[in-house]
Amino acid sequence: MIKEIKDNYLIWDGCDTVELAKEYGTPLYVVSQTAIENECRALQEDFIKKYENVHVAYASKAFNNLAMLKIIEKEGLGIDVVSGGELYTAIRAQFPAERIEFNGNNKSNEELEQAIDYGVGRLIVDGSQELEKIIEICRKKGKKANILFRITPEVEVETHQFISTGQKDSKFGLPLDESLLLPIIQQAIQSSEVNFYGIHFHIGSQLFDNSTHLKAAEVALQLAVMIKGKFNYEIKELNYGGGFGVRYTEDDKRQSYAYFLDPLMALTEDFCVQNGLNRPTIAIEPGRSIVAEAGISLHTIGSIKTLPGIRKYAAIDGGMTDNIRPGLYQATYTGMLANKAAQALDETVTISGKACESTDILIENIQVPTIASGDIFATFTTGAYGYAMANNYNKLAIPAVVLVNKGKADIIVKRQTYEQIIQNERIPESLK
Repeated sequence: MIKEIKDNYLIWDGCDTVELAKEYGTPLYVVSQTAIENECRALQEDFIKKYENVHVAYASKAFNNLAMLKIIEKEGLGIDVVSGGELYTAIRAQFPAERIEFNGNNKSNEELEQAIDYGVGRLIVDGSQELEKIIEICRKKGKKANILFRITPEVEVETHQFISTGQKDSKFGLPLDESLLLPIIQQAIQSSEVNFYGIHFHIGSQLFDNSTHLKAAEVALQLAVMIKGKFNYEIKELNYGGGFGVRYTEDDKRQSYAYFLDPLMALTEDFCVQNGLNRPTIAIEPGRSIVAEAGISLHTIGSIKTLPGIRKYAAIDGGMTDNIRPGLYQATYTGMLANKAAQALDETVTISGKACESTDILIENIQVPTIASGDIFATFTTGAYGYAMANNYNKLAIPAVVLVNKGKADIIVKRQTYEQIIQNERIPESLK
């Protein structure tokens, strides 16, 4: 088990979280290697070993660092990157180039050159201007790039509007307008600088119903039929994105990978048979589902403030600088006092952050044992988009990250120092 209670303390993948807080300080991200590996192996069982001609690319924006990429490599998955910085991390981790996809809606010339020079396996092209850039760079370098076009399948999903990406009005992808879409596809097919592999979509995040993936897949498959009819060209790959939801609170009913993937594969196989298509390679891009539940955050309780008849606030030594999601998406979490893990829940408090913003509230009205300054508060399901979205607002330092594995703990990201926060700042001579 990843989560255990022992002698009134929270244990995470064999490590005492209170001792971790003492040794490494707080705020602290704690990530279970075992939990990450379990997710990767579930994907192997539910997808890679079950079906031929499929692959998985971890959406590394969820949690991207050298150690994480090494785990993903060893588990046999690929990765999806969305910036030059994420790609640079992959290069430094010596991640196999052929297992890297480069996504994103506004890749710079420098990023595209970086990707083409490294020989990434696939470039996910977001528009006609990007295709022109890729062709020009490849022509100049005498290289050829493998590409997929990202489309907006125009399906609505039940999730927060800020993490919905497949609707008609989206900054991502090519719209389903034949007058716009078909010329760029024809250009790619005819170009000697690119290999046109196929179609990509991503409809959103934190999804629990498979119906929207199925609707989007049918749109992509219909497009494949159109491409064959118009250009006598069969696509080689369909990338169905990710978005598989995880459990943040009891209201989130997480589904298995098979719940999403079995109907998707059945639809794809049947459609291809009925429409005379060779079934293309099928790819998916899970991110959050691989790492979110593997991670917790540890904070120390500081000031406690009671407003009679209103609420009781307990402030932590972090907040929106190490977990911006509650403020950004109204995301909800649950947690516990790691040093009082077996005690009765006898009061209700609101866990607030220390940033100078009224919206810096981590969890409203959570039941805890009698709370005191110095207690260690653990927030669950922070492995995705916690460290990845950490920031220096109020000049707060980005926390350390500890990887735990069956009782062993290793620092994989060192805590930022104050000196590192200001290391790129300069005072001009006129102010000295």
